[in-house]
Amino acid sequence: MDKFSNLPKEKQNTIIDAALKTFGTNGYKKTSISDIAVAAGISKAMVFHYFGTKKALYLYLINLCGTIMINEVNEKFDNNVTDFFDRIKMSSNIEISAMKRHAAIPSFLASAYFENDEEVKEDLKDIFAGSEDFRNKIAFDGMDTSMFKEGVDLRLLMKMLLWMAEGYTKEMSNKEEINFDNMLDEFNKCLDMLKNNFYREEYL
Repeated sequence: MDKFSNLPKEKQNTIIDAALKTFGTNGYKKTSISDIAVAAGISKAMVFHYFGTKKALYLYLINLCGTIMINEVNEKFDNNVTDFFDRIKMSSNIEISAMKRHAAIPSFLASAYFENDEEVKEDLKDIFAGSEDFRNKIAFDGMDTSMFKEGVDLRLLMKMLLWMAEGYTKEMSNKEEINFDNMLDEFNKCLDMLKNNFYREEYL
């Protein structure tokens, strides 16, 4: 990727945005390097020159998006917050704010999450497994477990939240325009419902 990294930042961003939008709209299999080249305003040969293969470009974008989101959370997350549901709300708000600033990322990540092409399927599985470890760290490290009612399975609760997130991701993949504020508001209301059921009375 050295040749790409040596390009002016503005040129890099033009190519990245074009690739994100094209993959996000068409998925991995249906997207061609020619499509990306046209969207970026460069030749097909130059895309190959910078990335080598379509797969290499795709995985570069996945890792780039993951790095952007993780850096945002690491920078802005308040580890002093010990309430589990407040931690989830905070990280979700940070991620949504990042997506608002990087308009091409949401549809790309939503498309990638449900991508089943054999050429990238296993790579994506490993990458998303790593992101799940990061989410668990954000949710559980420093969290006050005493707020929960006795017998609440926290790992199962986290799995429920991931199912909810999958549902919203699926919703994003089916829409050209996403109302993040409405989505976040609804998600927070779901968290409040769970909190009311799983927390001890004195913490509500």
